[in-house]
Amino acid sequence: GENHAIMGVVFTWIMALSCAAPPLVGWSRYIPEGMQCSCGVDYYTRAPGVNNESFVIYMFIVHFTIPLIVIFFCYGRLVCTVKEAAAQQQESETTQRAEREVTRMVVIMVIGFLICWLPYAGVAWYIFTHQGSEFGPVFMTLPAFFAKSAAVYNPCIYICM
Repeated sequence: GENHAIMGVVFTWIMALSCAAPPLVGWSRYIPEGMQCSCGVDYYTRAPGVNNESFVIYMFIVHFTIPLIVIFFCYGRLVCTVKEAAAQQQESETTQRAEREVTRMVVIMVIGFLICWLPYAGVAWYIFTHQGSEFGPVFMTLPAFFAKSAAVYNPCIYICM
């Protein structure tokens, strides 16, 4: 009920702050990325005073890999639960339709997450592990655009589905 919603909002804010605040207090930093029209975490520099290595690894594990695992686990459990309920009520067309709609929405949400965040995480990790290589400005622009568009597409998926 209401307590779950409050806990969800508090958890979301804690995760957002644990993602955004460290560069503001000296753990890594923000720099212009791609076409220099937006800022992101500095994946490019390995300066001892900036502590980028530990922050990039932290971001990749805590704010990409773990959420990805949680998404697969929770949405997988949701689909299994809905399929079990639909199997128990095979004669109900309404239940069967609801099961198909939930499954479709889950698949679209997971694919949407992967389309938006996998290119960004992949390119950022590639840049991080290939320090000193030359990268053109477009190399990070498109993945950054997809990642930042997640704030727009998520509500659209929920509204349209």
